[in-house]
Amino acid sequence: MGFSIALIVFSLLLMLLVLMHKGKGGGLSDMFGGGMQSSVGGSSVAERNLDRITVVVGLLWFACIVVLGILMKVNN
Repeated sequence: MGFSIALIVFSLLLMLLVLMHKGKGGGLSDMFGGGMQSSVGGSSVAERNLDRITVVVGLLWFACIVVLGILMKVNN
């Protein structure tokens, strides 16, 4: 039961994080000031941190799916 709830939470969080990323035309991150580019080049610190958080949440989401699959196989 706990992994099912975690999967739902990580799914919602992952959707929010993906929507906050900047696309070709900007994204929701522009609304929160994350779309400002630094003058040095590359992406801003906020965008890089958003990328890192998204990857970590994606890995946790994937781990929950694997654990739930294993638990379902063991219980059957």
